[in-house]
Amino acid sequence: MTQAQICIMISIVAYLAVVLLIGIGFSKKTKNVGDFYLGGRKLGPLVTAMSAEASDMSSWLLMGLPGLALLTGVADVSWTVIGLAVGTYLNWLIVAKRLRNYSAKIGAITIPDYFSLRYKDEKRILMAVSALIIIIFFVPYTASGFSACGKLFSTLFGVDYHLAMIVSAIVIVGYTTLGGFNAASTTDFIQSIIMTIALFIVVGFGVSKAGGMEAVIENARRLDGYFELFSSYSRAAVTDVGARSPYGFLTIVSTLAWGLGYFGMPHILLRFMAIEDPNKIKTSRRVATVWVVISMAVAILIGVVGNALMANGTLSTLTQSGDAVDKETIIIQIANFLASHGILPALTAGVILAGILASTMSTSDSQLLAASSSASENILGGLFRVNLSETAKMIVARVTLITIAVIGVVVAWDENSSVFKIVSFAWAGFGAAFGPVMLLSLFWRRSNKYGALAGIIVGGAMVFVWKFCIAKLSPVLNIYELLPAFLIGLAVNIIVSLCTSKPSKEITDSFDEVKMMK
Repeated sequence: MTQAQICIMISIVAYLAVVLLIGIGFSKKTKNVGDFYLGGRKLGPLVTAMSAEASDMSSWLLMGLPGLALLTGVADVSWTVIGLAVGTYLNWLIVAKRLRNYSAKIGAITIPDYFSLRYKDEKRILMAVSALIIIIFFVPYTASGFSACGKLFSTLFGVDYHLAMIVSAIVIVGYTTLGGFNAASTTDFIQSIIMTIALFIVVGFGVSKAGGMEAVIENARRLDGYFELFSSYSRAAVTDVGARSPYGFLTIVSTLAWGLGYFGMPHILLRFMAIEDPNKIKTSRRVATVWVVISMAVAILIGVVGNALMANGTLSTLTQSGDAVDKETIIIQIANFLASHGILPALTAGVILAGILASTMSTSDSQLLAASSSASENILGGLFRVNLSETAKMIVARVTLITIAVIGVVVAWDENSSVFKIVSFAWAGFGAAFGPVMLLSLFWRRSNKYGALAGIIVGGAMVFVWKFCIAKLSPVLNIYELLPAFLIGLAVNIIVSLCTSKPSKEITDSFDEVKMMK
């Protein structure tokens, strides 16, 4: 192992030790499943904002976004980022406070809990279906995080991808199993800081080695369609010469639809439910929106800078085996180059790479919590009504979390899987299944359990149908599946609600009470 690799390893090990210590610390404060899954609703405004966005961004902020910008230019990533920025702001503006108040009033600690209690679904079918949706889409989502960790250590140290992935999964599961929601939220807050530092160090160093910002922009403009919002630079690998490809209105609209996904993201919505003081949400909204806009803009710039570094020969487009460099490892390539400049730069590179771990872990821990709560709390305790003591519930919760993580490792076993593509599909699944019903449950008095159930099933199913069937029928229909699935799920929810019985007076009175809360 070289001196640079040792320095990088020191930084990463120090970071991993900190998050495990946090998990151990919070394990003593986690007394029941309410603490484990929702932290006792005691999150402050800053931790709420930063942990919500860190758990949102995942490894695709530092790997997926820069990789896509490197390969195809700014159009695709820019419209995606615009949609996500608007979605972030609107989610905090219209959903956060009302969901916090509604969930606290009815005593819900998970998203399936909320839907079931909101609509008085005594048979708990709504709870079971919601929990199943969460498990279906969160297992591959969590797998994408494990995959990112495996790629990181495999690229850096030549460690076997599968071994690296398993060790990373053990660390993530370790602190999450010990400390639950509070440990995940606190580490997410720390991880958001590390992610921010990593982004700015990479951009600053990369721009300097590319010859300055003018050189970076000039290189991007030389590539036909690369530096435009209404055209893209179409190519399959970084070694290919690309060609201009039109980026039409329908594609732009469907890409902007990424923002719709926020209304249905369980791991983000849980942060809203856990806020201690609803009146401080405005502070959280401002912090979250500013951080999201800046971090995603910098992530795009890393991809553009990486392209310039490859163009001037600073970074190679080929691996040692002669294959094209994986586009999603561009930040790792830049960090490796930085590490070759001495001990301090190598330690700094370790911080950057710890940032990749942070982005991955901050999402994986939240997803594991949401998925395990669905399996243990909502299916075992809710649907099958198994009565357990608080201690037994904690054991079941932790065993379930470990089981789901093992399945995630199996799903991520293929080292050629794309982080961005996996996240994109799972994002669409949650957005289409839960987004419409979440909005209607908070803002439409007439919505009922039949409409909610139909909307969740049709929205989730439509993501599969559109992506694997309808999108292949015509180039015009080959758009991001979230948009059509969300709209169809919304329409079904409304139509079924109107065609079935009105909600009871007890439900509408509860709705009116929450609506009147300040």
